[in-house]
Amino acid sequence: MDDCSFKNDNLSYTVKLIDPDEKDAIYDRIKGSRFYTSKADIYGICVKLYTCKESTKIMWEDNFYAMSDNVRSHARVFILDDSSRGTELLYEPLTKTSFLYNFDYYGWIKSVALAMAGDILEDEHDIHSVHGAALDVGGRGVTLIAPSRTGKTTQAWGLLRMPQSRLVTDDWYFVRLSDRGPLAFGSEKNCYIDSDIGEVWNEYQPLVDQARFDNRRRAIVDVRWVAGLGAVIPMTSVHHIMFLKRDRDDPLIVREMDAEEAWYYLEENDLCNPHQMTRDHRKMGIRERFFRRYLQACEVHMVNTTGTPQETQSMLRKIILGSCEGGEATQASL
Repeated sequence: MDDCSFKNDNLSYTVKLIDPDEKDAIYDRIKGSRFYTSKADIYGICVKLYTCKESTKIMWEDNFYAMSDNVRSHARVFILDDSSRGTELLYEPLTKTSFLYNFDYYGWIKSVALAMAGDILEDEHDIHSVHGAALDVGGRGVTLIAPSRTGKTTQAWGLLRMPQSRLVTDDWYFVRLSDRGPLAFGSEKNCYIDSDIGEVWNEYQPLVDQARFDNRRRAIVDVRWVAGLGAVIPMTSVHHIMFLKRDRDDPLIVREMDAEEAWYYLEENDLCNPHQMTRDHRKMGIRERFFRRYLQACEVHMVNTTGTPQETQSMLRKIILGSCEGGEATQASL
């Protein structure tokens, strides 16, 4: 099977699809290893973690809702160390089994688990993955979709400061399409944040002060500690899709997009999701059909995040609250 490279945070790991015989051979080699195990409930899909590091198991259990031990796993993630290999992911799509070699970044581990759940859901239940943040603002769903390092999580947490706003997820959600509009569902219990979030939005500094950060200066935190028990909800009906980009050569801060233009942007940017486990013609066709329908059902804007986080936040709020009349482009003022 073919290799492909996925990139994230200026690093890369190789993904190789393997067949069941190769999977069984790896099982035989790691048989007898002393793994910590834990089952996560990812929107009804049971994903089981195997790791030799207790710290990874703790982060996993802080991050995801627990699945009953009585439920058989639908997918499995093995975290393995092997100095003879690079940072590599071997994926057997028939049994949904992943072997992650030399992954020292928890963000990749959780994204692989979410992608494996998404692989099952899009095939068997017509439920689709979006690598983005989703919030409910006054009863209307808002999503921020963007490539890495363009401010998606920072701006999602900024929107959560609005009194009428509640968080569904700051990183990944699943969508059901219907005649009455798209519904977005979260699947993570807690959020994985950067250590500088309190510097941008001071309200969150108490979370940063109490968090246990990993080697990438990121931590799993419960935003409810600051925003309140009602600050996180399981779902919303999406009305606004906002793409974020950071392009200093573009003088426009905000512009409205039609569904066709929005799809081409997604297509050119790998659906803003480097963690797609399989990319064959059939799978990419499923994702294209979904996103075209999703984009047609919502208002879509592009927001250029070249200003300060506060300036971008102000523009996002204007769109959501209807202050950008007619979705007209706004000239940059940097």
